[in-house]
Amino acid sequence: MDLFNHNTSEEGLALASRVDPQYAPVWQDKPPQEQTALAMYFLPHGSKKSVLSPTRPRVIKWYCPFANQHSFSSGHRYCINVYTGCAHSCEYCYAAAYELPHPDVKRDFAKLLEKDLADLERFDVPSAPIHLSNSTDPFQPLEATAGHTRLALQELLAHRRRFTSVVVLTKNPRLAVESGCVDLFRKLDSSRAQFLIEVSLAFWREDARQLYDSGAPSIQDRTESIRQLCREGVRVVLRIDPLFPSSPLSGKTAPAATYQDFGLPLPQTLDDLEQLVTFAREAGVQHVVYSPAKIVQPRMRQLSPVMRRMRSLYEFVAAPERLTFRGGSWRLPPAVQSDVTGRLLAICRRHGVPAKCCKQNLIETP
Repeated sequence: MDLFNHNTSEEGLALASRVDPQYAPVWQDKPPQEQTALAMYFLPHGSKKSVLSPTRPRVIKWYCPFANQHSFSSGHRYCINVYTGCAHSCEYCYAAAYELPHPDVKRDFAKLLEKDLADLERFDVPSAPIHLSNSTDPFQPLEATAGHTRLALQELLAHRRRFTSVVVLTKNPRLAVESGCVDLFRKLDSSRAQFLIEVSLAFWREDARQLYDSGAPSIQDRTESIRQLCREGVRVVLRIDPLFPSSPLSGKTAPAATYQDFGLPLPQTLDDLEQLVTFAREAGVQHVVYSPAKIVQPRMRQLSPVMRRMRSLYEFVAAPERLTFRGGSWRLPPAVQSDVTGRLLAICRRHGVPAKCCKQNLIETP
């Protein structure tokens, strides 16, 4: 071992010994070389703090900086949030809890991406899954002029051995097709390392979509693009996500109510879910992903009128229990969540369509 490698190993192991306990499981039981590589890439080299969190990378970052690995074992994986903010402005978006609403490009994105990729190579970091994007749609309208998502995918392809899988999450699959990314998707996919595009489509009626997904493409736009991607041989996952309580709303402490009683249109009917699952089967998607909707407290803003009414509806459905506030969001009690997701799961079983909850889908992506 030469002097540089020896010094790097010493520094990396010293950094790894200071990692925050909530992230420590990623380092545990790894050989020293891997512990060193992970520490040198993810942990701040010059910090005087006694406890370190994964904050050093510029663009290719730790998958979720909020996740405690003891309870959410996502492991060593990456995320590139290509842009800041999102033009789709979905009412229920979980990222509103920490992202500002106005979409924008990241300054020096190409240069910072290049530096992170160089560090992955320099420190010989073990390969891991990479996700685009958790908090902002990589194919929002901004991509048509900035092209940063296409650039990122091209660079990932050039360093493909560093990533066990590449996953893109979007509500705008048409832009992915029209920007000429299908060939890139195919090249990123192989028998050893897969590429997946996950497309969110939670609604089957335009009146619901126009209220809850106001800035996102139409239902027809998304279904046509999903079909095209599947025909082109691209692996597609359909996210029927989020799921809302069914109507009539069962009130344990009051007579049953409807969404109209709270001034809201019905988001999803049983027939809507049936149509979505039927579409998933006929289009040939890999599987369906689901999760119950949360009421997200936006960063530095008040709840929108729609979500204020939805929170009142949630309080009605949860009573006499209270909603749980965690991670910047109000959540339904577990028993109510099971009722919400159970409708979709029953339909998926009947149609033979595999379904995974959001957390399971993440952890099982190799």
